[in-house]
Amino acid sequence: MTLPDFFEADRSLVEEALERILPSEETAPVSIHRAMRYSVFAGGKRLRPILCIEAARMFGDVAGAIDAGCGVEFIHTYSLIHDDLPALDNDDLRRGKPTSHKVFGEAIAILAGDALLTLAFQTLANAPIEPARRVRIIAEISAGAGTVNGMVGGQVADLEAERKPVDAVGLEYIHRSKTAALIRSSIMAGAIAGGAHDEDVERLRRFGENIGWAFQVVDDILDVEESSASLGKTAGKDQAQQKATYPALYGLEKSRAIAADLEVKALKELDCYGPRAARLRELGQFLVARRS
Repeated sequence: MTLPDFFEADRSLVEEALERILPSEETAPVSIHRAMRYSVFAGGKRLRPILCIEAARMFGDVAGAIDAGCGVEFIHTYSLIHDDLPALDNDDLRRGKPTSHKVFGEAIAILAGDALLTLAFQTLANAPIEPARRVRIIAEISAGAGTVNGMVGGQVADLEAERKPVDAVGLEYIHRSKTAALIRSSIMAGAIAGGAHDEDVERLRRFGENIGWAFQVVDDILDVEESSASLGKTAGKDQAQQKATYPALYGLEKSRAIAADLEVKALKELDCYGPRAARLRELGQFLVARRS
């Protein structure tokens, strides 16, 4: 499945905002700013900020959602820098390029991740969004990135499950926390930025939870089926490190069925919006149909 037609226009909005927010390579100390920009501009699709923008578009203006989405992208990028470090996944390749620590050394890579996480919340705090909604967005994104059912908690569970048997409950926790939580928060942040009512925010919470979970199941499948060149990162790492994945527990065929079922559940939450949700629906379908 190819990217939706509107995707490039949204991505341009995000790229312009990232360029505006990030310090230049000439800003002192130059080493940290070069490392931050290297990873942020390494060629990511910008899925999370675009989900944020399109969720906002359903309910109102997208201006605040652009900056909110950039905040999420900084968090996502910091997590990738730290994931690739020798102490964690020990990877040399990310988005088809050498990982941050391979280019700048481990110390600067760690600090670049720290700096992006800090910049994320500065960006959210300064986003052009009504103050009460801005606080809700910060609370939602910080929870999605945190330790209780959030990204860091999922990463810990993923790390501790390596080379150990894992059951369906443990695997679900890892995937819903490690990946789905930040995708869910991106979508909810957009809805809140756009002025959605509470019941709409909760509906998009369920959409984001299921589509984010499906996204990670598909990621597990692609790690088995695709090449490093296609993925832009080292293929086969999950099996080599004996990670807790859906193909490892269920096999490829059932894993595909699980992803498809989660996609159906997610998209059902958008039915009541009709054409208003067409773009968000297309994005959800792309997240499951992608091959990289």
